[in-house]
Amino acid sequence: MQIKTEVLESGELGRTVVIAADGEVDMHESPRLRKALADSIGYRPAAVVVDLAGVTFIDSSGVATLVEAMKLAKAAGVALVLCGMNNKVKDVFALARLDKFFRLAASRREALGI
Repeated sequence: MQIKTEVLESGELGRTVVIAADGEVDMHESPRLRKALADSIGYRPAAVVVDLAGVTFIDSSGVATLVEAMKLAKAAGVALVLCGMNNKVKDVFALARLDKFFRLAASRREALGI
């Protein structure tokens, strides 16, 4: 899995950290994503956008990583937005009914409000 992180100034959200993950988010790779999310939330931007457009597979450890990030973000007063999920990833979130708890956007543009 590859992870890219960038800091942007978004018109709607303000200072935003975008984390883009590519590949599989499984028990072997989720610790790297967990660290990137925790570091980004610790930076205290207005928002963290997690772009999952390149994610081809996510397992329960990957989902748990995102749930943990949601809790950290909420405690820090940072908005967390997930975007770009393909149908496989969306199905995992829908099955767990997590699509009701996360702020979701269809694309990075939508998540950033541009």
